[in-house]
Amino acid sequence: MARRMISMLSLVFAVLAALGAAKVRQTRAAQSREFTPPPEAVTTIVAKQEQWRSALGAIGTVSAVQVVIVSADLPGTVARIAFESGSAVRRGGVLVVLDTRQERAQLAAAEADRVLAGRILARMQAMWDQGVISRTDYDRATAEDEQTAARVGEIRATIERKTMRAPFDGVLGIRQVNLGQYLSAGTPVVALQTLDPIYVNFSVPQQDAGEMHVGLPVRVAADSGSGTGREGRISAIDSVIDPATRNVQVQATFANPERALQPGMFVQAEVNLDQSRAAIALPRSAISYAPYGDSIFVVSDLSDAKGQNYRGVRQHFVKLGEARGDQIAVLSGIEPGDEVVTSGVFKLRNGAAVLVDNAVQPGNDPAPDLEDS
Repeated sequence: MARRMISMLSLVFAVLAALGAAKVRQTRAAQSREFTPPPEAVTTIVAKQEQWRSALGAIGTVSAVQVVIVSADLPGTVARIAFESGSAVRRGGVLVVLDTRQERAQLAAAEADRVLAGRILARMQAMWDQGVISRTDYDRATAEDEQTAARVGEIRATIERKTMRAPFDGVLGIRQVNLGQYLSAGTPVVALQTLDPIYVNFSVPQQDAGEMHVGLPVRVAADSGSGTGREGRISAIDSVIDPATRNVQVQATFANPERALQPGMFVQAEVNLDQSRAAIALPRSAISYAPYGDSIFVVSDLSDAKGQNYRGVRQHFVKLGEARGDQIAVLSGIEPGDEVVTSGVFKLRNGAAVLVDNAVQPGNDPAPDLEDS
């Protein structure tokens, strides 16, 4: 019985050993055969050299050309509100009228005194001509007449000051007073801003300040899409460099008839400088970004280990310049005429086989609309 058991176990071990040896030979044979992955589908573009106009990007802040908080000049009670919040107003337009009943009563009394002083002066003039009165009496009557005239003018000025008017054309903010409310001198009533034209203020580093000058074109784009692609020009450059940041303040002016740019908005500003240099513009999707360096893949005819030709890619490390829209400038590491991979670079390696299919191309617009980006 024991011999039979030992024989059976020996037979089982022999079968397992034979199967294991066969499996090892099969694995080694599979590893010895060269595995060729299928080609990756990519899109390409032929590199062309062009004059790339230098540009400087910055974060800008929109501000009104004119802004003022309309306030009460004199104390008084609001008798009439002649505007709606957010409405446009012309220069001189009435905004708020304060109660002037007391001042008008004072004006009536002052005008009566003015009439009386005028009559007295007329009689004094006649007596002076006849030599009946002294020069002192005549001068006193003249002074009283002038004083009553000045008093009338003062009261009329007070009444006028209690009518608040727009100092310039602009757009009103939200009303901050109500009908019947008592206002102290200096109480804010409403904000007034000029929105067309409008300013965009931004800072540039001191090393770039020398390239700024009045008249340079500036393009701005807002994250919300408002103001996208708006063109303006530099209108002023600060004469002082901020000692804390070593930046200089630059101001550009933009037409804003649709009020797409609002004061306080942050925008991306790009200044087109006068200088330009030779560069190759590629879609941003063509760049493979990495900590050890940025690179692109160039399609060319390669040979495998068996000497068979195939279409593959070579990795080229490049130096990048400014970005503009969907494009980025490549300053070195590529030659005009190279066929560069524009999409699918994340799945490529040096020497990988590719299949070019340019039926659908990635974005390659230097100034795309924000909604299409």
